[in-house]
Amino acid sequence: MRKLWPALACFLLSIGAPAFAQVKSVNAPVNDPLAAATAERAAKAYDASKTEALNLRQVGWNDLAARTAYQPTIKQQGARWLLYVGHHGGRTLNPLNNQQEENGTSIVDVTDVSKPKLLFHIPGEKGREAPGRETGGAQMARVCGGGELPNTDPSKFYLLRTFGESGQEIWDVTTPEKPSIVWRIDGFRSTHKNDWDCRSGIALLVHSGAENRWNVQRVTNVYDLSNPEMPVKIREVSLPEHVKGGGVNEPTAPLHGALLGGPDLNRVFFGYGTNKNGAAVIVDRDKMLKGGSDISAKAMQDIEVGRATLPEFLGAHTAFPLYGMEPSGFAHDTTLKMRNFVVVVNENNVTACAEARQMAFFIDVTDERHPFGVATYEPDERPGNFCDRGGRFGAHSSNESRTPAFYGRLMFFTWFNAGVRMVDVRDPYKPREVGYFIPARNANTDYRCDDEKDRKGCVPVIQMNNVEVDDRGYVYAVDRANSGLFILEVTGEPRELVRPRN
Repeated sequence: MRKLWPALACFLLSIGAPAFAQVKSVNAPVNDPLAAATAERAAKAYDASKTEALNLRQVGWNDLAARTAYQPTIKQQGARWLLYVGHHGGRTLNPLNNQQEENGTSIVDVTDVSKPKLLFHIPGEKGREAPGRETGGAQMARVCGGGELPNTDPSKFYLLRTFGESGQEIWDVTTPEKPSIVWRIDGFRSTHKNDWDCRSGIALLVHSGAENRWNVQRVTNVYDLSNPEMPVKIREVSLPEHVKGGGVNEPTAPLHGALLGGPDLNRVFFGYGTNKNGAAVIVDRDKMLKGGSDISAKAMQDIEVGRATLPEFLGAHTAFPLYGMEPSGFAHDTTLKMRNFVVVVNENNVTACAEARQMAFFIDVTDERHPFGVATYEPDERPGNFCDRGGRFGAHSSNESRTPAFYGRLMFFTWFNAGVRMVDVRDPYKPREVGYFIPARNANTDYRCDDEKDRKGCVPVIQMNNVEVDDRGYVYAVDRANSGLFILEVTGEPRELVRPRN
């Protein structure tokens, strides 16, 4: 299999005029006069008290108890729509019980998007001190209903979540106000971005593998969770070069996360690396499930069907499939009108634009053995002075739901201090930004520093972290810097591309 670096064809797109919004005053951190003094820098670059938006309108907000937020997962449970939000580590007051709790998983009723209501908070793992990183918490959240899963009570709903960096848990959330633990397994290192296919029950649990078998600390542990109360481990998988003693010597970084293609698409999409030595890898799902305990380099090569290898200064945070696309320019072609793509999103890890810029890449995988890059998406930094706003500027994630309400037409990306970006992907050779949303900072917005170790250049700044969409056509974005949950709807011309479920 040949590994091809995707060509960069960068589309730099401008930012429109800001819209106005009310905002509470921002308080400087206690005992941190340096941060308060340096906040003036951000004020010179932009007015942080104003929301900036184009074709995206805020319809709801919840403060999430001022917790730093990562993974939002939306699920319809009966007549209610519930959002499960995974949090980075930290500790704050739970307003429901007036108790201090380690950040974990917030369960929010978003049936009425204008009045999202916190129903419960499940505490997570206590974090540890690590400059520039949020450890502990319960970052990942995936939810399946028994009516979807093949081997369980159809009246039940289950939450799969990480427990900090050291464990994986399943909770019964049938009654979200009273969740109960079902299963827990501990003793890992470096848990991260899980996935769970509700229709088959297959789950990919991302954490460390068996000792002395891999030369990286984070691999994929494949489980059968068709009955969440009786989890069955199937095998471990990673890249051939990650097998100890496998004879393959390449610098590919450890796994960041994986997405299952679903029962109708016999593929799994892996993003390796975050901001360096990355690769987007396509794996044959059936072969992955049938490989038993064999983790030889040859076994790992046998399940791999395609790979796009990135240069050492770029990573692959998320690899999102856009299969079955028919670009309008091919309408009269007699062959290969339909094309397949993978959208690779990198992650900027460093503040103040102090590392190689991470972006979103559109890779043609119609011939999966020979992927090639056809376009990039990157909002223009210059009109918004994003490198001067503080915090991170650059890509972080895309929506991961493939609901027909948006799939194949609109994608949403989070870009830290550049907020949520909306992109028309109907022609993946020419992705086009058609909207954005950068909320005003609020009283909960946390500080980010140019120099985290010495606390220099610190400003309160929006750090939009992850984004998700639902069948109703709503967009859910959460902030890494404690600013809360923002519920959005598409407006203007792009609204014609939204197909909400009736």
